[in-house]
Amino acid sequence: MIATGVGRELLERDDSLSALSEVLATVRSEATGRLLWVGGEAGVGKTALLRRFCEMQDRPVRILWGACEPLLTPRPLGPFLDVAEDVRGQFGQLVADAARPHKVAAALLAELRGRRPTVLVLEDLHWADEATLDVLTLLAGRIGSAPALALASYRDDELDRVPALRLVLGELGRWPTRVKLEPLSVIAVAALADERGVDGADLHVRTGGNPFFVTEVLAAGGERLPETVRDAVRARSARLSPPARKLLEALAVVPGDVEPWLLRALGGELVDRLEECLGSGMLRESPTTIGFRHELARLAVEEAISADRRITLNAVALGALASRDDPDFARAAHHAEAAGDADGVLLWAPRAAERAAAAGAHREAAAQYERALRFTHERSTAGRGALLERRAEECALSAQIDEAISAQREAVICHRRCGDALREGDALRLLSRLLFTAHRFREGETAGLAAVQLLERLEAGHELAIAYCNIAQRRANDERLPEATAWAGRALELAQRLDDTEALVHALCDIGFLEAVAGEQRGRAKLESALQLAQQRGLEAHAARAFTSLVAAALRLRRFGEGDQYLEAGLQYCDERGLDTWRLYLLACRALLEVHRGRWDDAADAAELVMHDAHSVRSARSWALTALGLIRARRGDPEAATALEEAWRLAESSEELHLIGPNGAARAELSWLAGDHSGVVEATDEPLALAVDRGVPWIAGEMAYWRWRAGLRDQLPSQLVAEPYRLSIEGHWERAAELWCEIGCPYEEALALADADDEGVLRQAYDQLQALGARPAAAIVARRLRERGARGLPRGPRRTTRDNPAGLTARELEVLALVSDGLRNAEIARRLVVAEKTVDKHVSAILRKLDVQTRGEAAAQAVRRGLT
Repeated sequence: MIATGVGRELLERDDSLSALSEVLATVRSEATGRLLWVGGEAGVGKTALLRRFCEMQDRPVRILWGACEPLLTPRPLGPFLDVAEDVRGQFGQLVADAARPHKVAAALLAELRGRRPTVLVLEDLHWADEATLDVLTLLAGRIGSAPALALASYRDDELDRVPALRLVLGELGRWPTRVKLEPLSVIAVAALADERGVDGADLHVRTGGNPFFVTEVLAAGGERLPETVRDAVRARSARLSPPARKLLEALAVVPGDVEPWLLRALGGELVDRLEECLGSGMLRESPTTIGFRHELARLAVEEAISADRRITLNAVALGALASRDDPDFARAAHHAEAAGDADGVLLWAPRAAERAAAAGAHREAAAQYERALRFTHERSTAGRGALLERRAEECALSAQIDEAISAQREAVICHRRCGDALREGDALRLLSRLLFTAHRFREGETAGLAAVQLLERLEAGHELAIAYCNIAQRRANDERLPEATAWAGRALELAQRLDDTEALVHALCDIGFLEAVAGEQRGRAKLESALQLAQQRGLEAHAARAFTSLVAAALRLRRFGEGDQYLEAGLQYCDERGLDTWRLYLLACRALLEVHRGRWDDAADAAELVMHDAHSVRSARSWALTALGLIRARRGDPEAATALEEAWRLAESSEELHLIGPNGAARAELSWLAGDHSGVVEATDEPLALAVDRGVPWIAGEMAYWRWRAGLRDQLPSQLVAEPYRLSIEGHWERAAELWCEIGCPYEEALALADADDEGVLRQAYDQLQALGARPAAAIVARRLRERGARGLPRGPRRTTRDNPAGLTARELEVLALVSDGLRNAEIARRLVVAEKTVDKHVSAILRKLDVQTRGEAAAQAVRRGLT
C-alpha cells in the first residue's frame, strides 16, 4: 500500500521511531514514567508512527490506546473511554460515570503502576475536551511514579483554533521533548512518485510534502491534486463498487472509530463489502473498530452524501446509540442534530451537557446547551428559559462572560412571557451578577434591585435570599461596610430560617471579605467557614470565591504568608474543576503578591498567564496589567505607561477600590519616578477620595504616601493611614523601613531607607534598589548621594546581574540552567509555572547576551563561564 510506504519512509527519515524506542527503554530500565508529545500537521503520519511503534513492542509491554473524536462537541473523557474498554475495574467505572478529572487521573496512575511496562497512546488531542486535558495535566505531573510511556499526539497546525490545548502545551513542562513530524522531503516524494510514473518535484510543490495528500494523489492514479482534498478522496472512492461506496458513506457519518455493533446497524448487508473498503487504503482496522485513515477523508466522503441519505444514516446511528444500555450522550446528540431530529437533540444534548459539566468540561457543556437551544424555537418558552440559564452558568464558569450575559438576558424574557415571576426574579438576579462581572455596573444594579423588588412580592424563599446576597456582594466589592452588612444580614436571617446552605455561604463570603480586609480575625473565620461549607456541599463556584477572597484580603493587608496558604490550594481546586474565571483571578492575585515581595520575574510570569488567556475577565486583566505596568515602571521600561493606562480603562468605571487602588498607586509611582508631581496628584485623587469615604487605611495610606512624596501633605486621621505609610510621612523612616522588612516588601523598605540623611543608609538603599533592578528609584537615590558629595557609586545593572560576566538577570540564569539540562521551552515553562512565550523571550535574551546562535552554544558558554 502506498500509505504504508509513506509511513515507513517517514519513520526512517525522521528517526522518530528510534527516539521513541530509546525513551521506552529508559522507562523500562529505570521504572520511571515519561510523557511525550507527538506533533505535526494533519496527515503527516502521526498515527502511522504510533501504530508502528506499538506493533514493534514485545509481549511484556502492554498497549493502551485512546483517541479523541472530531465531534462538534467532544465527549467528556473521550480517549479514556477507549482505554476503559481494556482497563476495567475502578478506572473503567470512574470514566463511565464521568468522574472528576483528579479521580480519573488517580485511578489511571494506579493502573499504570502495575508490574508490566505500559505504552499509553492518547491520540488527536486537538479534539480533546476540557476534562481530558485536565486528566492529562494531572497525569503529566505524576507519571514519573509509574513504569509507563504516555504518547500524546496533536495537530500543531491547528493550535490557534484550540486555545485550551495551546495553554496546556505552554504550561506543562515535565516532558523531555516533543517528537515533531515534518512533511516528506522532495527526495522522498520523488521516490514514491517514480513508482507510479508521476513527476515527484511537481507533486511535492502541489502537496507541500504532506503524506496524506501525496498518498491520495498517487492512489488516484497520479492525477494532479485537485483544488481540495475532497476531490482527491472522491476520485479514490469512485473506484469502489457501488455497494462498497455505500458502506463507505455509512461509515463516514460517524466521527472517529466505528464499533462492530454500530457498523452492523449502519451497513446492514453491506458489511460484507468491508474488505473491499479496507483494500482501498482509505480505512484502517483495529481489533475492535473500523475507521477512516484520515479525518479529512471522512469529511470529504460525508459531504458527498446526498442530504436525504445523510439524514437517514444519522438517524440509524442515533437509534443504535440510543438502544445501548449506557448510551454515549455526546455522540447521540451529534447524530440527532445531523439527522435534524429536534426531539432527539432535546433529549440527548442536555444529558451530554450535564455529563460534561460533572466532569469539569464546562466549555463542552455550554456548547451542548447551545446545540439544544437551536432546536427550541417552536418549543415551550419555559423549557427554553431553563436551557438558557444552564448555558449561561456553564459559559460563566468557563469565562465566556459575554455569551453568558446574552443567554441569561433571553432567559429573563422567556420567564416573563410565561408569567413565572419566581423564575423571572431569579433570572434577573443571575443577569445582575453576570453584568457585575463584566463591569456593567449600572445595568447590573438595575437588574439586581429589580430582582429583589419582584421576589419580595412573593413568598420568601431561596431565590430572595440569594438576591439579597447579590446586592450584598456588590456593596462588599464597593467596600461599603454598613450597606453590605445590612443586605448580608437580611440574607443570613432568611438563610437560617430556610436552612439554606448556599445563601448562608454566599452571605458569609460577602461580610467576611469586608471584615477580613479591615484586619478583623472574625472576617477570616467567616471566609474559612464559608469555604469549608462550600466544599462539603459541592458548591464549587462559592468555594472558589472564598479562596479568592481569602487571598485578596491577605494581599490588601500585606500578609503574604496567609495569601500563600490559600493561593496554591485555590489554584489546584479551580484547575481540577475547570473554574477558569476564578483561576484567573487567583493568578492575578499571585502577580500582585509577588510584586510586593520583590519577586518581579515571578510576578510578570503570573500576570502574562492571565493576559495570554483570551477569556480573562476585566478584573483579573486589570490586576495583571497593573502588576506588569508596575514592574516595568520600577525597571525603567518605557512600556509601563501603556500597561497601566489599559488597566485603568478596565478599572475606572468600577468604583471598586480593589481595582482602582492598586492601579492609582502604580500610576502615581510611575509619575513620581519621572518627576511628574502633578501626575501623582491626578492618579491619586479619585482613589484617595473613595478610600477615605469608605475607611480603607491601606489604600488611603498608599495614596497619601505618594502625594507626600510629590510635596502634598493631606490632613487625614491617623487611623485612616496604614502604619508603614504614616511613619514615612511623619519622618520616622527607620521604623517604617523596619516594618516593611518585617512585612517582606524590599522595594518599599529601600524607599523608606532612602529618606535618611546618613550616607551609609542611603548607600544601603541604593544597593537594595540596584539588587532589585529598580533603576529609576536607584537613580533618584544616587542623585541624593552625589548631592551630599558621595563618590564611587557603582553604575550599571543590579548586583545580581553584575555577579555574572554575561550580564544575565536572575531569571535568565535560572532559564539558562534548565536549557543546559536539555529542557525545551515548554518544559521550562512548566517547571517555572510561566507561559511558554515568556520563556521564549528569556531564551532570546540569553542568546543575545551570550552572543551565540543556538541553545547548545549557550549551554557550552554557561559551563565555560561558570554561569550555572
